[in-house]
Amino acid sequence: MSSDEASISLLIVDDHPVVRDGLRGVFESASGFHVLGEAADGLEAVEKAGALDPDVILMDLRMPGGGGVDAIAELTRRGARAKVLVLTTYDTDTDTLPAIEAGATGYLLKDAPRDDLFTAVRAAAEGRTVLSPAVASRLVSAVRAPKAAGNEPLSAREREVLALVAKGTSNREIARELFISEATVKTHLTHLYAKLGVKDRAAAVATAYQRGILG
Repeated sequence: MSSDEASISLLIVDDHPVVRDGLRGVFESASGFHVLGEAADGLEAVEKAGALDPDVILMDLRMPGGGGVDAIAELTRRGARAKVLVLTTYDTDTDTLPAIEAGATGYLLKDAPRDDLFTAVRAAAEGRTVLSPAVASRLVSAVRAPKAAGNEPLSAREREVLALVAKGTSNREIARELFISEATVKTHLTHLYAKLGVKDRAAAVATAYQRGILG
């Protein structure tokens, strides 16, 4: 068990066995990851998440017998410890918007390079937002933001903080890089959320990509 304690534990959720096998092979061939199990749909994902308690769930969105969005919402309702990283096939997937509302931590496309996938899983395990630019560009800020919000420009420091958030940087790391306190980082985040008309890191990054602030 000791070797697994330092590893990130995973639950792979996809309705295609070939995809599950491929993801299992990718992570089992790399150090620092441990695949606890697999699920073929959202209902099974919720059940196995409760039984296995993984650090990160790799979640497909569209699956017969129980989609990813409903599963994410149910995991959130149950207060599951696991972070959900959505792996979607298309950047136009209309489920992406409700999924971010449901509580997903991040989004990648299934054709993401292995290293990007590893980085995203590590970031998700730490609760950091991970959005591929292609997916982020599809996330419309109006889902969470009042239409009148976002007219006030961000300050230079707020832009610096936002750029680091978009890279998956934690508050502690942002504070260290910018030589400010974590409390100050949180203050900047509060202000830029208000200016963008959003409620959290994922929505801030998505909105910033959409408006050309990032990208």
